[in-house]
Amino acid sequence: MRRADTTVRHLLLRGDFRRLLVTRLSAQFGDGVFQASLAGTVLFNPQRAAEPIDVAAGFAVLLLPYSVVGPFAGVWLDRWSRRQVLLWANVLRAGLVAVVAALVLGGAAGLPLYATGLVVFSVTRFVLSALSAGLPHTADEPSLVSANAVSTTSGAVATVAGAGVAVGLSRLGVTGDAVYAAVALSAALPYLLSAAVVAGFSPGHLGPDADAGPGRLTARDVARGMVTGVRHARARPPVAAALLVIGAHRLCYGVLTLMTLLLHRNRFPDAGGLLPGGLVGLGQTVAAGAVGTLLAAAVTPAAVRRLGRRRWTTGLLAGGGALQLALGLPFTPASTVAAGLVLGFVAQGVKICVDTTLQESVDDDVRGRVFSVYDTLVNVAYVTALLVAAVLLPGDGASVPALLAVAAGYGLTAAGYARATRAHQA
Repeated sequence: MRRADTTVRHLLLRGDFRRLLVTRLSAQFGDGVFQASLAGTVLFNPQRAAEPIDVAAGFAVLLLPYSVVGPFAGVWLDRWSRRQVLLWANVLRAGLVAVVAALVLGGAAGLPLYATGLVVFSVTRFVLSALSAGLPHTADEPSLVSANAVSTTSGAVATVAGAGVAVGLSRLGVTGDAVYAAVALSAALPYLLSAAVVAGFSPGHLGPDADAGPGRLTARDVARGMVTGVRHARARPPVAAALLVIGAHRLCYGVLTLMTLLLHRNRFPDAGGLLPGGLVGLGQTVAAGAVGTLLAAAVTPAAVRRLGRRRWTTGLLAGGGALQLALGLPFTPASTVAAGLVLGFVAQGVKICVDTTLQESVDDDVRGRVFSVYDTLVNVAYVTALLVAAVLLPGDGASVPALLAVAAGYGLTAAGYARATRAHQA
């Protein structure tokens, strides 16, 4: 296969790839709007005040129950038309964000708000799994690294863009629950657009290829399906190693996430200027992370062709850990923004390699189940790190021991991954 056949230009010539890409972009733009509205409601709304443990508990309530939903999602993605899943999941999310908006407007907090947000987040993970599982049906195998670079990176940027729009809307002069309710409601529009775009696929275009049985499932079917997915991953050392890498990375990512939130809320005053604190300063750090994801998308396909996924992933982890320590230690707005850029670069580069490994090495008829194991692992690791960090981090987020632990975690993961995949270089 000629190298030209693996380029982004080659991919964009395919109408089905473009359609799936637009489906992802509109869906993840809506995710950014919705997530920013929740963050503003909980963290930066003057009518509410959340402590670090409250924030971590909120993440736990929103994300951990997906570990129960995820196994069902994986089996369904290997039985049902993924096009239909994407269509109706986006329609459902549009309705659910209207409910969340009504709760925020009414001043609801705690369990009612978190429970509704939980359903939205669960459906969101369902959508992202379906997008990843369906991607190989819109790109040939030699193009998968480029396809993942374009899809996941542009999706991440779309999420940041949605969050940026939400922050802008929230600062138009109105404050409090009313503005965050309106912002949350606006997420319904991109969700409905995503549903309309994916409706253009034929029902079977995104797979699954094999008929895995009837759509109705029992708990035993789900358990059996998840065991199959885990065994499938364990039998393929590159897949097992990739899952361990993403799990360890998300542990470090969770600690850095809460640290960044606390720094911008409590250590960096929102005093204006080029690099302020508060919600705007947090938005700048998130934007820097988006720049990092774009750079990773531009660099990773060529780096993988030259070095292989194993060496590139190892280098990202080792270099990322060292840079997080060096950039994070000053605990200033400028160094935090720079660390955000590095974190975005490392996270996206690692994700591209992990996604490609799973798509290439996992059979299509179990791909949904393996991606659900992947999503569950990501959520559990992330929330675990948030809860631990909420207990151990100081109120302003500035912790040298935490940064040392993160750097060590990245370094050990790099060494372990290099050793585990030595016999399976790719």
